[in-house]
Amino acid sequence: MQKLTNKEEEIMKILWKLNKAFVKEILEEIEGEKPHYNTLSTIVRNLQEKGFVDHEAFGNTHRYFPTVSKEQYRKKYVNTAIADYYNDSFKSLVSHFAQEEKISISELKEIIDLIEKKK
Repeated sequence: MQKLTNKEEEIMKILWKLNKAFVKEILEEIEGEKPHYNTLSTIVRNLQEKGFVDHEAFGNTHRYFPTVSKEQYRKKYVNTAIADYYNDSFKSLVSHFAQEEKISISELKEIIDLIEKKK
């Protein structure tokens, strides 16, 4: 599974939300500055070539749908990010968020409770 560009990830998030969509429907969901229809169509076809989406043909138009789930993608790239940036250490990841004050003590306690329940 290849890493997606930021724009490809944005398109995949829309497809995961909609489940199935024509390029026009994807375009309507994009927030902020919208790409040209042809540009978006090219991005979606690239996603198809990478194996992230497939399509159903309706005459000359295509309705696209994800073939990789959000969970599959997240699992692959969260683990890759942890390996690349935190030396494969979840402790380093949590410590980073604690030092940056991005996680509260109560959230940390919830994580501990979850871990203890799995034992």
